[in-house]
Amino acid sequence: MACSASCSPEKFVVHSLGSLVCRAMNIVFPLISGQELLVAALIAVLAGFVKGVVGFAMPLVFISGLTTFLSPELALAGLILPTLATNAQQALRHGVPAAVRSVVDFRVFLIVGGVALMACAQLVRVFPDQIMMAVIGVPVTFFAVLQIAGYQIRLPANSRVAEVVAGSVAGGLGGLTGIWGAPTVAYLTALNTPKEDQMRVQGVIYGLGALGLLGAHIGSGVLRAETIGFSLAMVPTAFVGMWTGMAVMDRIDQTAFRRATLFVLLIAGLNLVRRAWLG
Repeated sequence: MACSASCSPEKFVVHSLGSLVCRAMNIVFPLISGQELLVAALIAVLAGFVKGVVGFAMPLVFISGLTTFLSPELALAGLILPTLATNAQQALRHGVPAAVRSVVDFRVFLIVGGVALMACAQLVRVFPDQIMMAVIGVPVTFFAVLQIAGYQIRLPANSRVAEVVAGSVAGGLGGLTGIWGAPTVAYLTALNTPKEDQMRVQGVIYGLGALGLLGAHIGSGVLRAETIGFSLAMVPTAFVGMWTGMAVMDRIDQTAFRRATLFVLLIAGLNLVRRAWLG
């Protein structure tokens, strides 16, 4: 309601500021309400926290949470920039030389995954929402069940066939959904990669994948003027969660906490499968 001429100067200023804030919100976040933005920020903190503890699963938590009240396309746009920023920090935690060594060691996985990501990213806008839910939920559920059960497939370190297959699956899933953590972690685990190396390699792989995702979805139209403000807003909240998670990781037994996280991922994956099945 407009402020009448009889309004006091204080009320007029408050009303004017409120109107300016509303207009600014509508310009920067045209596709999302203030309440939805607040809930999305809380989900970003949770997603960053999980990543800080186990090194992966931030896109999964993002997508699983955001798609309960946003379209899959807008949810995907929201996770792109925070995923890129947090993975850069994770990849460079042990310095640039260590990150470069990881790129060289996993170059086939990265190249194949990048090609698959770019190709599949163009299909996002023509895929029905329920198919996207299933594409995320089924492999995540399968991965969580295997890990919780303690079943691990062992692969030889120099198997190029396995590397190509794993890169294709991870890149294709990443292009469609922004989630490539589960197949990547499964592959690294199957190689029996040491914990510290695995955390760094995950950061490098996810970081380069996030760069590819950024370029691919600028091209696909998912990340555009109407959605980039939302994605930028998720960056600081994701970092708050990640720093908190890393602090907790230093104080709590990692194995026990990771197992608890896998149960959370299992629940999230089953929820996505349920939504894909029931609509």
